Amino acid sequence: MRTTSGAGIGWFSIGAEGKNLLDHWDHGRLIQQSYYGKHDGTRWMDQPWTWNPVQGGDFKGGPAKVLELKAEKTSLYAKTMARHWSGCMDLPEGIFEEWISLEGRLAKIKFRFTYSGTETHPEQSQEIPAVFTEPHLTTLVIYDGEKPWTGGALSRSQPGWPNESRKPTEKWAAWVGSDDRGIGIHVPSMENLTCYRFGKNPDAKGACSYCAPLIRFAITPGKVFEYDAWVTAGSVDEIRTAFAKLQPLPPAPTEKPAAPPAPAPPSSAAAK
Repeated sequence: MRTTSGAGIGWFSIGAEGKNLLDHWDHGRLIQQSYYGKHDGTRWMDQPWTWNPVQGGDFKGGPAKVLELKAEKTSLYAKTMARHWSGCMDLPEGIFEEWISLEGRLAKIKFRFTYSGTETHPEQSQEIPAVFTEPHLTTLVIYDGEKPWTGGALSRSQPGWPNESRKPTEKWAAWVGSDDRGIGIHVPSMENLTCYRFGKNPDAKGACSYCAPLIRFAITPGKVFEYDAWVTAGSVDEIRTAFAKLQPLPPAPTEKPAAPPAPAPPSSAAAK
């Protein structure tokens, strides 16, 4: 967790000495909760924007406030007051919670958003969560075929700018580098995926790779929304295998009872 960015996740690596695979160039570039509501007159740079509570902080550099933080050997918990990305103000009506636990090579993350405001916002596509990776991870990998979890061929692409859409039927996506290694996220409740690459040269200032699993809903008074995500790193095969192990086993085939034997034909002596 990056405590200077609302306890958003700003570091993920294999082992303490491993290379960080996440981008934390500003308060928007993390793995973090982010939601959208109605147009409210705020602007991000030169773009009209919406009510947008985020976990990390605003685009001008104002961090979100961490309200509570607990750390144990293999788990973390954080509670954060939302920050308006484009409005650059605290949003006390939005509270984020985050539980992280390590399960082997997987990090299981439970996210919760609690809205105590009185405004009713229109239905929007919501990021669950926003994911920004190290800019040298330039290739997006998904499975978008019709037979998930059967080992079918994967799709690899380099999304452009601005956002492009994908439909991962295995409900995961990974950003990898030229060695086919990187970081992947699996969100079972996702409906589709948005993604982009900013900056063709990975070494250019501000370059990044982004994706976000999406689901549509409206934020209304009393709304509580929570979901689970799993993150892991390694080769594409290792990432996919780790997520495949989370899937429920198919039901065992049931055997039909054996048919009773056919009756013996009548003997010729009994025939009439």
